[in-house]
Amino acid sequence: MSKPADNEGQPEEDGFTVLEEAVDQAIGQLSAMSERIGVVETKNSELTKLVEQFGGDELEAGRIVTQAKQLENENADLRDRLGQGREAVDRLLAKIRFLEDH
Repeated sequence: MSKPADNEGQPEEDGFTVLEEAVDQAIGQLSAMSERIGVVETKNSELTKLVEQFGGDELEAGRIVTQAKQLENENADLRDRLGQGREAVDRLLAKIRFLEDH
């Protein structure tokens, strides 16, 4: 089946535009998650220092340890999401490469 002359290449261009927007969005999300991970790691480090400083006050140290554990859990969740985002970007890039080759 032949393509109309005025539509030649248009579906591919539209597909590339959609993929490019999706990749840009995924990269933006990965960047945001990386920043959040950095903040969480910084807070975790600060809390560890606080626990050391308040070693004599068990109640305060317990609160700080609880907060540190919560931050560690959030950090693990963010790392998982970051990994999933990277996988999604890799899949999109593979699709783009496939489309470019064909």
